Amino acid sequence: MEHQTEPVKDKAIGIIAYITVIGLIIAFILNMEKKDAFGSYHIRQALGIAVSGVAMSFIVIVPVIGWILAVIGSLLVLVMWVMGIINAIGGQMKPVPVMGDKFNEWFQGVG
Repeated sequence: MEHQTEPVKDKAIGIIAYITVIGLIIAFILNMEKKDAFGSYHIRQALGIAVSGVAMSFIVIVPVIGWILAVIGSLLVLVMWVMGIINAIGGQMKPVPVMGDKFNEWFQGVG
């Protein structure tokens, strides 16, 4: 059986962070043992995307305009999620579109 190298484990943490909220929690727990910059970065990005998704569910409460904004916002959340997971798979620490830099700033103590 081949031993898993640390960069592969760190990359896996980054990828796992984007797989639902449960994956985010698992990635956070795995990253607690040995704080890794790559894993922490993607945990912050995934947390920001998850919070954005929850925010979209509250915006839908506003009649008519809320529904329109929620659809647009949900599509944006989907794009951020896809870009985030692509960046994690590619081993890149690039912020997700639109809000990625803010997510890093807001959640810098997380991960």
